[in-house]
Amino acid sequence: MDLTLDTFLSRFQLLRPEPSRNALNQRQAAVLVPIVRRPQPGLLLTQRSARLRKHAGQVAFPGGAVDATDASLIAAALREAEEEVAIPPASVEVIGILPPVDSVTGFQVTPVVGIIPPDLHYHASEDEVAAVFEMPLAEALNLGRYHPLDIHRRGDAHRVWLSWYQHYFVWGMTAGIIRQLAIQLGVNPDRRLE
Repeated sequence: MDLTLDTFLSRFQLLRPEPSRNALNQRQAAVLVPIVRRPQPGLLLTQRSARLRKHAGQVAFPGGAVDATDASLIAAALREAEEEVAIPPASVEVIGILPPVDSVTGFQVTPVVGIIPPDLHYHASEDEVAAVFEMPLAEALNLGRYHPLDIHRRGDAHRVWLSWYQHYFVWGMTAGIIRQLAIQLGVNPDRRLE
């Protein structure tokens, strides 16, 4: 089935979960999950700069730690998206949030889902972002593209998800957030949206 923007929006609105409080970390961060407004919508992603101290070269959503000046988690996600890829906050139509997840760096990260116009001119911050790319949302939400890997860190078992898109390796928290969005929308693991 083709995934139109209207289908995505209606399913997201109808199936919106109550935010869970399973995340344990105390430091707050937020990321923007930018859905590009097209008849067949896209998902905007970044590849972090190889020069960064943490998560260098990884595919990610624009986002970061909440600053004292941020009025909310949504404000933090919008500020970071503007700093990293020049998405003007006023151009984002925020439609909701997903449950927060814990990062390995000690943050509780809240994904903020927003719709952005298709004609934005991205300007990646050279200090933080190596590339900006768009993945078809229907392809991103195909649960069959994600493969589990169980790892052990500090005596605890963790499952991470792995996927490729073109030459980009999508894994970890980013893949987990995309999977959570697909699950929230009621995607069947064996098929695309029904």
